[in-house]
Formats: sequence, structure tokens, C-alpha cells
Amino acid sequence: MGRLEGKVALITGGSSGIGRAAALAFAREGARVVIAARGRGRGEQAVREIDAAGGTALFVAADVSRADEVHSLIGATLNAFGRIDCAFNNAASGAGLFALTADFTEEQFDESLTLDLKSVWLCMREEILQMLRQAPMGGAIVNTSSINGLGGSPRGSLYSAAKSAVLALTKSAAREYGAQGIRINALVPGGFYTPMLESVFERVSGGDPEMKKNIEKHYGEMTALGRIGNPDEAAEAAVWLCSDAASYVTGHSMIVDGGMSAPFR
Repeated sequence: MGRLEGKVALITGGSSGIGRAAALAFAREGARVVIAARGRGRGEQAVREIDAAGGTALFVAADVSRADEVHSLIGATLNAFGRIDCAFNNAASGAGLFALTADFTEEQFDESLTLDLKSVWLCMREEILQMLRQAPMGGAIVNTSSINGLGGSPRGSLYSAAKSAVLALTKSAAREYGAQGIRINALVPGGFYTPMLESVFERVSGGDPEMKKNIEKHYGEMTALGRIGNPDEAAEAAVWLCSDAASYVTGHSMIVDGGMSAPFR
């Protein structure tokens, strides 16, 4: 019997990286999974993997930075499975990276805060309202932040600002809805082998294979465990936060970074 047997889980950004690993992990634990992402191909491939393993999954193409598409996503989830027990709001972008604070444009500011913060709030709003009206009432929500949101990040101030705001948003909502049976926590990942981190290494190295290898090595050495994480390791934390094993955990920022941020917190 899985830890999420009979539950319905919605995962945004579920077509790659930590989101994809989470979709597979939630399904292995018995949840019926809805994968939401903008890219259809990888999302449908994840659904096929879940189906092949005996799980149940649905892919819904959605840009979760748009209120109308989030509303449609929730509707598709309810049409398929009738309720939402777990939500992992994991969609993100690198729009707020690779520039000094004063060099970002107003358009880049708006894009970064929309993709990395507003999207989380739009999803939470719909998920909370659904969890309040369903019977039995309640559920668990996990929002993906980042260790960049724990402090400053040179050449990444907008990304850090958005991810820091996700933590405050999470804690505030947790205080508001705990009595109604809705637990809301944040996953705070460090470096994991994901397409997003790979793109960062590629850009910083200028595409030079040897430089990229050295950057990856140095990044891993910054952690207490001496390595970059596997997305499955972050996914397991999200599963636990949504499970009954975490029934007294809410408003929590769960840092999963191999000890990278330990000297600074």
C-alpha cells in the first residue's frame, strides 16, 4: 500500500527535472497524477511511463502563469478524478538570471515575477478553493522555492526575489488555512541534475565542454555531500510532505540541498 494510495495529485512543471521525478514518485506511491506543463511531448512521455508501470496519469498542457489556463487545469483535474488531495507547484523559469540588478529591464522583472511567483499564487488560489469545497475537506500543497530564495544571488536577484517571496506566500497561506485541514509547505532545493541547471552550466561555460565539467565539479564540491543531487531525491521530499507522515508539518521550508546552504543558515 503506497503512502498516497487513492489520492489525486496535481504536479505543475511535471514534464522534466524535479517535477517529472515527482510525477513518477507520486504515481509509485498510489496517487492518480495530473501532470501540467507547457511542453506536450515530454509530459505525454511521462504519462506513458506511469501507465506502463501500472499507475494512472493524465497530461494537461497549461501555462500556469495565466489565470484562465490554471482555471482550466483545475477543471480538467476535477473532470478526470473529482478532487485534489495533493498539489506540487513546481513550474519555474530562469528568466531572472544572468544580469546585474540594475541591468534587468522592466519587462524582465515582470516576466520573472510572473513565471516564478504569480504562477505559484494562481495555482494555490485555485487549489485552496477546491480543497475547501470538496468532501472530505482539505489537502496538502507543496510549493517549490530554491536555496537562492534564502539569501542574495549575484546575477540572479530577480529569481532570488521571486523564490524568497514563494516562501513568505507559503507560510502566510499555511497560517490561514491550517484549521481547515490544508497543509502548505515549501520545498527548497539546491542543485539537482535538471535541464534548468544544465542550461545554467552551459551558459556560464560558454559551451566549452572542459569548462562546463570543471564548473559542475566545483558546484558539487560546494555541498556537504560532495555532489549534485538526483531529481528523485527532491521528489521524495515532496512525496513525504504530501503524505500522512507529515500530518503535523505546515508552514515549513524543507531545504534539500546536500548541505550547500548549511554554513549560511
